[in-house]
Amino acid sequence: MKKLIAAAVATSVSAIALADVSITGNLKTNYTHTDYQLSTKNDSDSFTHEGNLSIKGKNGDTSVVMNFGAIDGTTNTTNVTGTVTSEDVYLTTKIGDVNVKMGTWDNGDNSLRSSTRSSKVQMTTSLGGFNLGYLNGNGGTSSDSNQNDEITVGTSLGGVNVSYTAKDGGETIKASTSLGGVNVSYLGLPSDTANADRSLIELSTELSGVGIKIGKAEAESSARITGDSWLGDYERSTSTAGDSSTDAYDLTNGQDVTGIELSTSMAGNKVVFRNVSIDDVAGDDTSFNKVIVTRPLASGATLEVTYTDLADDAYTTTDSETLDIELAVKF
Repeated sequence: MKKLIAAAVATSVSAIALADVSITGNLKTNYTHTDYQLSTKNDSDSFTHEGNLSIKGKNGDTSVVMNFGAIDGTTNTTNVTGTVTSEDVYLTTKIGDVNVKMGTWDNGDNSLRSSTRSSKVQMTTSLGGFNLGYLNGNGGTSSDSNQNDEITVGTSLGGVNVSYTAKDGGETIKASTSLGGVNVSYLGLPSDTANADRSLIELSTELSGVGIKIGKAEAESSARITGDSWLGDYERSTSTAGDSSTDAYDLTNGQDVTGIELSTSMAGNKVVFRNVSIDDVAGDDTSFNKVIVTRPLASGATLEVTYTDLADDAYTTTDSETLDIELAVKF
């Protein structure tokens, strides 16, 4: 019996030793105070907490990824308790020279459209200097985030990286290069719907230790910019689309966005300044200035302080100054 137990323990230990499993994650806590300029509107204070956990297991060229997330918050009027939810669950492997990805995952940050998780299968490979990709969205619709079929071709032409994606409802065109130390990128989302094209051009460089980024996003009269990542600030919220009275960063159809970002390091801190203007819809212009100071702490955590000054022509109830203090850690 002792020998059997010893053999079982040895087998278990061996299995653990051979397993290629990694666990990573992060947690951040934010305190936000908003001071509204309208005297009849009460200021607000809130605490929010967001955590993410990623488990990755690997066997040869095959990996399985499971991502989990949890968000909860407490404000002066409402208590909300979040639960841990499964987000991405997918498998990646190789079949010959073809990379295969199957499961459910977020389709990724995009400067012009919001991201969405959906079930899909993706295959990519390289052939004769071209990157080829195919994605099936498992019965998706003609929206940006979930397509029935997408076919992508990418290559480099004279130092310019270009890619073209054909999909139901529209296309995606990307181009990027560097000219004289200035990085230039273009993203276009032509649509089969009339007056619904969207595009973005960005320029970035560094001068004397100061990073400079300039962007111009444009939407036709029947299109709305709902990006997740461009300059970090005008993603579509959970409020009613186009209702700036509840969220000044939730754009309406036809609004364009122009922004500039300056970033540098000062006394061990990363300092970022952003100025963003949202316009091209009569009486509905919005602008804000934002200063972000980030500092790594000796404890392994990161402290980030953000000040935002917002002015909204259409809704004076949203004119405000906001201070956000974030404590975050990654592991």
